[in-house]
Amino acid sequence: MLSDPDQHRLFDGSGMVRSSRSETSSLELGSKFGMNMKLGPIPYRMNNTVVEFEHDRLIAWAHIGGHRWRYELEADGDGTRVTESFDWSTSKAPWFIELMNYPTRNHKAIVSTLERLQNLLAESARA
Repeated sequence: MLSDPDQHRLFDGSGMVRSSRSETSSLELGSKFGMNMKLGPIPYRMNNTVVEFEHDRLIAWAHIGGHRWRYELEADGDGTRVTESFDWSTSKAPWFIELMNYPTRNHKAIVSTLERLQNLLAESARA
């Protein structure tokens, strides 16, 4: 689900992802994919590149700003622990990220995303 851009709108907890503009349903290192986004009333497009990838363990992507959204997967008993992080250490303007309070705002979206992802995967397992 994490490596399929068409699925991102289903688990996005920020409410900003509208749809994929990707031609692939399976991302890997170096894959480029576009998303249709919306911030409040303002629609926009975002192009991303997968910058870290280990099949069934790790996927991270970045856009022109350089900061990354990363998902790490780890076996945890009978299930899988998923950790999402927003990494602005690679940002081209980390001062702007901090000034706009993105780390705090993104934390709320991350919590929501992980809850949505857990619910989607539980529904899929029951089906």
